[in-house]
Amino acid sequence: MPNGYLLQRRRRRKTVSLCVVAAALAGGTAAVLWAWPDGEVRNQVAAGPYGHGRGLSQHGAYNQARDGWTAERILAHYYPGAELGAIGPTNVRVRLMAQDDSTLDVWSDSGFFVAGRRVIPGQAAHLTATPTGADVVITSGCDGDVLWTGSTDDPWVYPIEAGPDRPAAEHLTLCGGSAYRGALGVALDGAAARTVNDVDVDDYLMGVVPAEMVPAWADHGGAEALRAQAVAARSYALAEQRYPYAQTCDTTDCQMYPGTEKEDARTSAAVRTSTGQVLLRDGRILRSEYSAAPDGGSAIDIRTLEVGPTPAELAPAPLPAEVPPTDGPDGEGLGPELTEAVEVVLDLIDLMAAPPAPVDRAGLPTNPVRQPTPGGTMAPSTASTPTPPPATTSATQTADSSAPGGLLPTPGDVTPAAGASSVAPGSAASTPGSSPATVVDVPAPTVVDESVPLGYGSGE
Repeated sequence: MPNGYLLQRRRRRKTVSLCVVAAALAGGTAAVLWAWPDGEVRNQVAAGPYGHGRGLSQHGAYNQARDGWTAERILAHYYPGAELGAIGPTNVRVRLMAQDDSTLDVWSDSGFFVAGRRVIPGQAAHLTATPTGADVVITSGCDGDVLWTGSTDDPWVYPIEAGPDRPAAEHLTLCGGSAYRGALGVALDGAAARTVNDVDVDDYLMGVVPAEMVPAWADHGGAEALRAQAVAARSYALAEQRYPYAQTCDTTDCQMYPGTEKEDARTSAAVRTSTGQVLLRDGRILRSEYSAAPDGGSAIDIRTLEVGPTPAELAPAPLPAEVPPTDGPDGEGLGPELTEAVEVVLDLIDLMAAPPAPVDRAGLPTNPVRQPTPGGTMAPSTASTPTPPPATTSATQTADSSAPGGLLPTPGDVTPAAGASSVAPGSAASTPGSSPATVVDVPAPTVVDESVPLGYGSGE
């Protein structure tokens, strides 16, 4: 691949670009329903240039919240006849529109996995979509020397540790662009390249809600409006199915989603205290439209809105990532271009773990130098669904059974937001340089019970 191709700089992400979704959901969780509290429609006038005026009005919801309305009452006001249902943990896939027709150029402070390889901090990966997966180039920094080239049928870059609500150091960052939670991958739409973010739905909403509403409203009595927005946005995303490779997009054509750029503790609290809540019509997730109508907007006939899958039809959440071995069977290390210092440390670890060498009759070791063991690369996973490479260790831990997806709180109750945290905008560390790290910290893997029945993923 020509070197000049790697040096092309990606268009800087616009603050108006946002989100995707590809869906994955744990188990087929049945909906939990209850009656909406009574609410009187105050304004039936459609919005003008500030939005279509259909469904929830963000300004109207703010005023209602200040009047003491709960999120549930606000939603009942704008979507009369809708039901409130419960879902389990799920992922969404979003098309990153500003990345159209580009390579995927990505780095992370903690390193990441791609093509069965662990890429260490200070290095970047460049993926070009192909009909069978992706061509991959690993460089020192975003513009440095080429360290490794190859191809894979698993065209995804995985964070060093899977799961929702991971720290900023583990997020994947586009070279010259925004940071994202979850995995990043490439796909072809005909002959056109597309970039997709596969991300936990609540991680996604932590980027959407502050881009669609004002986080500071929580400081002026509007916290319930932010919760209502989170439920509407969750429902909208999971009901979408725009592309074969992604459910939704990251612009105002869908919902605004600038990655982690605008995350705020106040809107993240609204997401967490509404976890698992979606709007339903006849048991199916409602594509709940909303706008910024300044005059309060109007209630909508939910029969005019599209619906998506049932909660039970959402695919199970993907298994957590597992760390591959340091070396594989074919003689090639998985961490490309290890520095001499790292190799010395690994050699010392190997020597300390080795059994005592046999001793001859003279009392001298017969083989005092331990021979190096062969290494190699791992076979890539399938291209259709991100599947992190398997671990070789037999030590595993069962995933926390307290994951989101249980019964919802009583309508009108608000879970205290104390302790809710979020990654501040711009918290991703600076762009890596050309010097790779000298210490590789491998976190312990976790495994989710594979006996959970699969549903029908709308994102596949």
